[in-house]
Amino acid sequence: MIVGNRKPFEEILEMVKPFKKILLLGCRECITVCAAGGEREVGVLASELKMARAKDGQEIEIKEFTLERQCDYEFIDQIKPFIDDYEAVVSMACGAGIQYTAEHYPSKIVLPAINTTFLGVTLEQGVWSERCQGCGECVLHLTGGVCPVARCAKSLFNGPCGGSASGKCEVNKDTDCAWQLIVDRLKTLGQLDRYEDFIPAKDWKPSRDGGPRTRVREDLRLC
Repeated sequence: MIVGNRKPFEEILEMVKPFKKILLLGCRECITVCAAGGEREVGVLASELKMARAKDGQEIEIKEFTLERQCDYEFIDQIKPFIDDYEAVVSMACGAGIQYTAEHYPSKIVLPAINTTFLGVTLEQGVWSERCQGCGECVLHLTGGVCPVARCAKSLFNGPCGGSASGKCEVNKDTDCAWQLIVDRLKTLGQLDRYEDFIPAKDWKPSRDGGPRTRVREDLRLC
């Protein structure tokens, strides 16, 4: 899932400073799971903004609305009947949802309330960890299901580096060395001999380095 954190309140407060009527828009997908931008968080932020404005003797009107997703036009269309009633939109979706809302309503100011961080998993309640960078060419079949791109601080394909010690990364001693995890996993699978296989340099063209990526499934298109 996509993991994000709410921006500091003072930053959000400064962003909305010019506006007296805002639409505060949440998302029920990933950003809800990581407790950053769902219906509950929309309510909390709305209350904070109202109290801050009241403290300064200023008025603010906030409409709270949470969409199923902000990365799908069919859901973004739900705010069409009333979006023009507000001066700006404050989105609590991930960066993709924020941008898509802005694209869908080009004449409306859309402000981000979330800092999008990574694609990850839930380790425990309130703890998320990065697992994927969306590099466009998955090598998990070569590394026992442990991603060297996202989980190795140096994204090494034939590790470990000389700095790892006692199964920990030299960049952060609290982080497991990805290549130690790979070796342990291959051993568990009875495939340790694969560790000696050389993994050639990655083709980074499918990754973000080539600009924004688009995926097309012709069999699913409507026209």
